Amino acid sequence: MKREEIIEGFVFLGELMSELGDMKSVESIQSKIEVNEYNELINTINKQKGLNGWFVKENVCNSLKALGSQLTFENVTNWTNAYAFETNPKKVALIMAGNIPLVGFHDFLCVLLSGNIAVCKLSSDDKTLLPALAAQLIKKCPGLAERIIFTLGQIGKVDAVIATGSDNSLKFFEEYFGKYPHVFRRNRSSIAVLTGKESKEELIELGHDFFDYFGLGCRNVSHVFLPEDFEINRIFEAIVGYSDIVNHHKYANNYDYNKAVYLLNKIPLLDNNFVLFRENESLFSPLAMIHYQRYASLSDVHDFIETNKDSIQAIVGHGYIPFGKAQCPMLNDYADGIDTMAFLNSLS
Repeated sequence: MKREEIIEGFVFLGELMSELGDMKSVESIQSKIEVNEYNELINTINKQKGLNGWFVKENVCNSLKALGSQLTFENVTNWTNAYAFETNPKKVALIMAGNIPLVGFHDFLCVLLSGNIAVCKLSSDDKTLLPALAAQLIKKCPGLAERIIFTLGQIGKVDAVIATGSDNSLKFFEEYFGKYPHVFRRNRSSIAVLTGKESKEELIELGHDFFDYFGLGCRNVSHVFLPEDFEINRIFEAIVGYSDIVNHHKYANNYDYNKAVYLLNKIPLLDNNFVLFRENESLFSPLAMIHYQRYASLSDVHDFIETNKDSIQAIVGHGYIPFGKAQCPMLNDYADGIDTMAFLNSLS
């Protein structure tokens, strides 16, 4: 297969994902797809919450739109031009997480656009979305049928492994797949750095970085740096529009549990009835809680970033990722800062 063919297939898929993300009616879609197939994809989206309580329709659609918007011909071509294309395809196992919808899509994209074979071990929490989209990709680009393998069980013989999971999973990855060329990803989270010069609109956008996907992604902000004189009520006033999140029972259970535990232990909290703020230096915070830390000098922030660089996925703020865009990575925003395409090229 030629890379140009695969690019055309993903450009088509990007258009389709954007239309699905907007939940467009069959009559208004531009992608060349049969009516019954489009309706089946809509049905797949609607079923996600029943399969995984965190995968509400809004979050599935947000993921589809964020990913689909990147798959333009110009974006994909400019990105892949810097890398070689494998003429002797290698089997690359992709062990996918299931914390947010389609979280493994970028690895899937990289493996195929590098000319290799994607052996996808799906998470039981996200096992239907990617296969449904891949079926449309294969229909557009039939040559990919032999380069896409899905499994919920054993992965069989492979040449390399890209695995994403928790710190505990890392031990398993090392034991079973350490003998292969690999990329192993572990727990990470993201931070925001405020200077006090943020507009109300920017602080409203920060709410997306907190709450998109219920805060379950490694690109969600779990820790905020504030100047010593920053009035934290500015954040509470800006994020009040996200209060409906507490109406989701799984999120509410976490909020109620953490609130009860910390109050019983007489640990000071700030509470606005849908998220908890705790002054704490730890990067990782429990779900439904944001840690905040005050600083006297930005050099203190830079020291924290350097010390925790292996656990930080993204940084939001002036001079960093714009507010509200933490969950909208570009094609070359590689997880854990590891260039996946360069790794795949190294397998040749």
